[in-house]
Amino acid sequence: MAKVLVIGGGGREQALAWKLNQSESVDTVYVAPGNGGSNGTIQNVAIAFDDGPALLKFAQDKQIDLTVVGQEAASEAGVVDLFEANGLTIFGPNKAAARIETSKAFSKDLMAKQHIPTAQYQNFSDAHQAMVYAKSRPLPVVIKADGLATGKGVLICHTPDEIEAAIQEIMVDKAFGAAGDTVVVEDFLKGQEASMHALTDGTEAVLFPASQDHKQVNDGDEGLNTGGMGVIAPVSWLTDQHLAAIKSTVVDPAIAGLKAGDATFKGCLYPGLMIDGTDLQVLEFNARFGDPECQVYMRLLDGDLYQILRDCAEGKLDPGSIDWTPGFAVCVCLVSGGYPGDYQKGLPISGIDEAEGNDSVIVFHAGTTMKDGQLVTAGGRVLNVTATGPTLDDALNRAYGAIESIKFEGMHYRTDIGRRPV
Repeated sequence: MAKVLVIGGGGREQALAWKLNQSESVDTVYVAPGNGGSNGTIQNVAIAFDDGPALLKFAQDKQIDLTVVGQEAASEAGVVDLFEANGLTIFGPNKAAARIETSKAFSKDLMAKQHIPTAQYQNFSDAHQAMVYAKSRPLPVVIKADGLATGKGVLICHTPDEIEAAIQEIMVDKAFGAAGDTVVVEDFLKGQEASMHALTDGTEAVLFPASQDHKQVNDGDEGLNTGGMGVIAPVSWLTDQHLAAIKSTVVDPAIAGLKAGDATFKGCLYPGLMIDGTDLQVLEFNARFGDPECQVYMRLLDGDLYQILRDCAEGKLDPGSIDWTPGFAVCVCLVSGGYPGDYQKGLPISGIDEAEGNDSVIVFHAGTTMKDGQLVTAGGRVLNVTATGPTLDDALNRAYGAIESIKFEGMHYRTDIGRRPV
């Protein structure tokens, strides 16, 4: 029986651990560092997700059969490279391949080279030059921190004053640290956003059903950008023609471009897209499962996740091993009051067992921990309430019904997930 290590501590990693634990081949799933949702055969390990040497020692000591990278910062920190250099099987892109996410400037240049459709842009390491260019473009204009910023380093500017404030915040005040040393300034794209995921072994790629995230913190897509407030899958308005075009004009060229640059990508490639009718443009690439997209995909996946991810890592992905249950899955994120700004931690949580009274509902923990036997809040996104159903409305009604049982001080969530007009 296999032992698996999942690297990360959020809802995405909890969902991966949950699905991996269902494999008949798996005995124990370890999550580093994990969260308050781990119990039984899913065990937390008190190791930071970017501490490569400690993770490697643990994997060697426990004779881990497969390591799964959930948290993108682990790839940026070189954890995959370290494991591979020591002969361990690990699912996730190495540091060179992960640059498609960890550097937006690199990603945009790759898209240009591979003729992948995306917004007009320029990269800048000088704040004044970035400001001059941004003010020369039609409004609104988008300012993006080059490096990882946990989903918050993208600012949409509707006025010249907002452009100045955004560049000041990112490049001068260093709100996102070194991630803001370079910025991408790009034209604003109109349409509907959608998230695509593809598993790849570096050559073969298999697309998941389309999903749709809701980034802004408040109903009606108002308020600050977050790491994600909720998601639905599949997206009924995306056609087979859309999916074929995404694979042929986005996913396949990106994988080929990385491989040609000695950066073979093995893992989950996740392009965020803007779709307007038949026109599609790439907003950005991510080098891992989305969060909270992963949570709904794990509810819909019909297959042995352990074997699928192991095959990817070993360069022998079998497209026939991946299937999807019919129907819909949704996720609604319950977040701390004040998120994505300052928020309290250590607040008691209740009602999860009652929420999971419906067989279609599973609550994946995100920012939680156990303190003196009590489950408490420990992050911005606290819980991910997921539900499945034969229709989107069924799944949404079950999720929102379950939320009524859950309580913690300051709890906030969007009430309109999946309700965008098409």
